[in-house]
Amino acid sequence: MATAKTGPDIRTALPGPKAQKLIEKDQKFISPSYTRTYPLVVEKGRGVYLWDVDGNRFMDFNAGIAVCSTGHSHPKVVSAIKAQASRFLHMSGTDFYYGPEIRLAEELAAIAPGRSAKKSYLCNSGTEAVEACLKLARYKTHRPLMIAFYGAFHGRTMGSLALTASKATQRKYFGPMLAGVSHVPFADCRRCPFNVKFPTCNFACVSFIEDVVMKKTTPPEDVAALVVEPVQGEGGYVIPPPGYFEKLRELCSRYGIQFVVDEVQSGFGRTGKMFAIEHWNADPDMIAVAKGMASGMPLGACIARADVMDWQPGSHGTTFGGNPVSCEASLATIRLIRESLMENARTMGEYMKRSLEQMQARHRTIGWVNALGLMIGMEIVREPGSTVGDPKMRDRIVEECFRRGLLILGCGPSALRISPPLVVRRADARIALEILDDALTAVENGKKRAR
Repeated sequence: MATAKTGPDIRTALPGPKAQKLIEKDQKFISPSYTRTYPLVVEKGRGVYLWDVDGNRFMDFNAGIAVCSTGHSHPKVVSAIKAQASRFLHMSGTDFYYGPEIRLAEELAAIAPGRSAKKSYLCNSGTEAVEACLKLARYKTHRPLMIAFYGAFHGRTMGSLALTASKATQRKYFGPMLAGVSHVPFADCRRCPFNVKFPTCNFACVSFIEDVVMKKTTPPEDVAALVVEPVQGEGGYVIPPPGYFEKLRELCSRYGIQFVVDEVQSGFGRTGKMFAIEHWNADPDMIAVAKGMASGMPLGACIARADVMDWQPGSHGTTFGGNPVSCEASLATIRLIRESLMENARTMGEYMKRSLEQMQARHRTIGWVNALGLMIGMEIVREPGSTVGDPKMRDRIVEECFRRGLLILGCGPSALRISPPLVVRRADARIALEILDDALTAVENGKKRAR
């Protein structure tokens, strides 16, 4: 989606006067539990660009937290939404049949990894998709326990929150959690808790699950599911080494444990494949998806092997899940991803990774770059060569980018998260990288953009 003008255009102090008035109302009427990284009040969006209510133009390299996979208001997605909205808006896919829901489930079965037949439970969000996976795993196995990972983010509802171990703030005062969840270290090789090196470690983090956790606290015969993100999102865009997921898959198969992959942030073309787990040879039993699957419309799904998703009517349901308008948006989104955007994510991701690694040589604060397609993390460290993160400096870089018209976010303790829409062009990426370079220089020199 081309635009006549490129690059940010910041015309007012941030926030501008109109934005400031709305922010004041927000503080009066909206729950303070929402996290607001910077004072952006959106008016409209097209492609990789957003405009605020004061007319300032920003480059959105968040994609609505990896949601707007086809960019903002892609005309083909908007057309699909309008066409379905003119027919009917809702009828509840739990109680009735309609075409968009069935066609989407058929499409999900076709694109999901693995040769087994698939079925889908359609819902509204990522956390609901994870909840469905949890319930289905317990239903199928008749087992009570779960294994999840430190650094993981699976949602904030009470079941998925029990799996989440990204930030203590997300769990504080909400205990007791859903019983029966054991957390284990993820394969973060740069900050290995076992103080060993890959590949000579022989996957100590996987051996720990079987040799310690399963023998001490969590008998494998009682474990319903192991739930894991292919790339930890909120945990810092952490990518595990080759062979890791194959080891986890083997472990699950050995004990009859459901291998559940959370692709809420990494799915639908973002990593250069339809699903990030396809970068490894480890077919899941279930996949939780949401975010990028419908270009901004609320939709999620639990996709499972058909022989796993055999629960009886009434076992689980939803009023709004599988909404026909969202389903049509998803079908249009998947077509666009398959036609060109998945390949664009791969090629643009390689370009941006190379550029950021070159930038690393100029900036002492960049520790390393993790990237799989357009799921890109850049770690900010206190000292060159150190693995000790600098969260305060990371936050200042995010703010300086915002002041310059570039929207990025943090993730993990001290990483920058760069996840532009999959429609991003090289010209857009070049401008964004220049802004990031300038922001890094300003923060490292202790300067702030005047406004």
